Amino acid sequence: MPYEYRRMTPEQREAVRRLRAAKGYPLHSPPHPLNEKTYYLLTAVNFEHRHIMADDERRSNFQKTVLEKFREAESEISGWVFLKNHYHLLAFVPNFPKLSFIFNGLHGASSRQWNLEDGLTGKRKVWYKFNDRMIRGEAHYYATLNYIHYNPVKHGYAKRMDEWEWSSFSWYLEEMGRDWLVEIWKKYPIKNYGDKWDIF
Repeated sequence: MPYEYRRMTPEQREAVRRLRAAKGYPLHSPPHPLNEKTYYLLTAVNFEHRHIMADDERRSNFQKTVLEKFREAESEISGWVFLKNHYHLLAFVPNFPKLSFIFNGLHGASSRQWNLEDGLTGKRKVWYKFNDRMIRGEAHYYATLNYIHYNPVKHGYAKRMDEWEWSSFSWYLEEMGRDWLVEIWKKYPIKNYGDKWDIF
């Protein structure tokens, strides 16, 4: 949406703003209208899809920090993947309003650190806003988990799901076994999941 918005005429932009206002959404940021205690697919992307997390060590450290912060907030993480320019979490969110506080802290700290490391302080925006999608049921939950694990393949970072170490796939492989993963892959196919919105 933000990148499409930039290419719109002034009239098209005004029509989008009117539509968002009519729905009660913020005019220029992703809507977060749900407040239920349930599972969500949470997504955050580096600004303009830049590969700011391309470095393996940076991605590993950030993954560890994100998972720790969500667990400290008593949010159960069921699935995750961290790529070179975005990440997805499948998480139970017991306190929805706290999400913005968590993401602001994570993204503020990582922006400062990475811009210092890369000599770009004051010159680079690191993150775009996070996005959330409430999980609607069992089929949606497992299709989302499959989608998360397939994401490195989808975006061309790996040829197979087990080749990408920055995801929960290896945990499920060890804990649940390959047969279980194959079963949920067949039972809950991703089909065209995410084609129209990933990675906003």
